Amino acid sequence: MQDAVAYPRPQTPVAMVTGGNRGIGRGITEELLRHGYAVSLLATRPEPAETLQELRSLPDGSGQVAYTRGSIDDLDVGPRYLAATLEAFGRIDLLVNNAGVAPKVRADLLQADPASFDRVLGVNLRGPYFLTQVVAREMIAQRDRDLSSAGIDLSNGLPALDRPAATIINVSSISADTVSTNRGEYCVSKAGVHMATLLYAARLAGEGIVVYEVRPGVIATDMTAGVKDRYDALFAAGIAPMPRWGRPDDVGRTVAMLASGSAPYSTGDVIHVDGGMHIPRL
Repeated sequence: MQDAVAYPRPQTPVAMVTGGNRGIGRGITEELLRHGYAVSLLATRPEPAETLQELRSLPDGSGQVAYTRGSIDDLDVGPRYLAATLEAFGRIDLLVNNAGVAPKVRADLLQADPASFDRVLGVNLRGPYFLTQVVAREMIAQRDRDLSSAGIDLSNGLPALDRPAATIINVSSISADTVSTNRGEYCVSKAGVHMATLLYAARLAGEGIVVYEVRPGVIATDMTAGVKDRYDALFAAGIAPMPRWGRPDDVGRTVAMLASGSAPYSTGDVIHVDGGMHIPRL
């Protein structure tokens, strides 16, 4: 068996983080900046100058942040977002599919609205699925450029690499396998993210690209602010072995760990960030 070829390490690795300017996404962005990444953000709001300045001024951060406005459910946005990232930073080493929405109205399954279903699946599943397709193609082309520049012969195919050529991380939810009958479209979308993770992990493993799923539990963000009292009571009643809300930086540190390349023989894995909530207990 041949020794693994050392994959060239970029001086400044580049991450694309959808929805990276607020909530869980901001926690991910801040942690990646602290780990030396340049981060290209995608979000629907007009460019938030104050937020971007805060991110660029983050203590111990790389200071390198770019912003693209668009909604991931618009399939024309993905290629434009990738092009803007390459224009700003010249490469892409990590894709974090984080952007997501909840139903505007929680409705029982028997009264669920098809328009809400389409909206939630468009943002949470369809958009990331096709963004991953676009970005993965670029990651493969970049891999070949990196190896050729390092003088590695590719005429006999891709050699074994000592670390992943690139990483893709899908942020899903405990709702991927935990039922909420008043927001079925959200649960279905996150279950679909799990299958998309497995599909892309299997397809890209031979390309030297690893794919993971990070599955948060109850995280304190503006999305969960409206149910704070309910979950405060549930935590007090023992809903999770760790009796506290999760924080965006809990998710961010997990993403940075997976992106480090320290687990080159693992792909398709689900990493729970939920205080143990997923553990069946009697």
